[in-house]
Amino acid sequence: MTMTHASPYYDKDHEDFRVQARRFVEKEISPHLEAWETAGRIPRELHRKAAEAGLLQVGFPERCGGIEVPDLFYGIVLTEELARSGSGGVIAGLMSHTIATPPICHVGSPELQAKYARPVLEGHRIAALAITEPGGGSDVANLKTRAERDGDHYVVNGSKTFITSGMRADFLTVAVRTGGPGMGGVSLLVIDGDTPGLSRTPLDKMGWRCSDTATLYFEDCRVPLGNLVGRENQGFMAIMLNFNQERLGLAAQAWASALVCYEDALEYARSRETFGRPLIRNQVIRHKLVDMRMRIEAVKANLDLIAWRVTQKHMPIAEVCMLKNLACTTLEWVANEAMQIFGGAGYLRGARVERIYRETKVLTIGGGSLEIMKDLAARQLGM
Repeated sequence: MTMTHASPYYDKDHEDFRVQARRFVEKEISPHLEAWETAGRIPRELHRKAAEAGLLQVGFPERCGGIEVPDLFYGIVLTEELARSGSGGVIAGLMSHTIATPPICHVGSPELQAKYARPVLEGHRIAALAITEPGGGSDVANLKTRAERDGDHYVVNGSKTFITSGMRADFLTVAVRTGGPGMGGVSLLVIDGDTPGLSRTPLDKMGWRCSDTATLYFEDCRVPLGNLVGRENQGFMAIMLNFNQERLGLAAQAWASALVCYEDALEYARSRETFGRPLIRNQVIRHKLVDMRMRIEAVKANLDLIAWRVTQKHMPIAEVCMLKNLACTTLEWVANEAMQIFGGAGYLRGARVERIYRETKVLTIGGGSLEIMKDLAARQLGM
């Protein structure tokens, strides 16, 4: 059973796009998911197929090979349909370009856009964003990876960790320190994956199994000056703008994953018989399902409102932070209730709720932790 959402923010074009995205997931993702989970990565071919289906390009400017859309709801629809695979790893791996390439498209030179962004949106190359460092976590302003000028190159030394698509990426959008301490000394560089001195180590994870994750090491990597994204020492603002979009996307992913848990739990409760009657005939189960739906609907209302405000060029930073926390903690709660309704059947590998349950925690950590989001929201609200 699939919930329907009567919303003033969606029109026929959104629903036509939903059909297109759902058909892709049903044909190209769902039948292969368990194999990808075991392999620990998705195939490169999936990126090309997603580009051919017009999915990778949504929301990117035409000058970079993108498909411009009038609002953020196309992205939310795409996230919802990808989430129906029951794998956040597919979303993270297939869509890692949505955090790696926006800075290139927004402030990068035409040459960088043609060389790096366009091939990604065509499905021919894979991009990853490299900001987090082993000793820094969410403290982006104090990152340590250093880029020193040497003739017509930067020489990069340092390391990054928890990098989504870090093992497969053909290039990396990397936050480096080119100036003094603090946010004023941060720049962004595009570093090719075959640059001498770059090495990668895979990381094993509890969830998002089919999304490869890496620690990266830069040892005297020489990067052309032309690979600077935007202006030197002005990368922090581009990173922050990128984070706001990422957090909105993570909120959408959390909501969509919670919806999958609810729908699967509802279907199971209707079909499962205990003591001679359907499980859903027990009041305690019906109340669980109502509470799940109530919280999911509250998140969706907030998500729609914030997406509309961002589409109107507002910058509701505090509200985005609070939305991410609300959506991600709701997912944790809903996934737990769904597992309880499934009982032993939910504890077995292969069920969507089992996989989502293992993946919930990463969303309250990635893109800014639960605690960081609260602190940032408090500052934005003048507390």
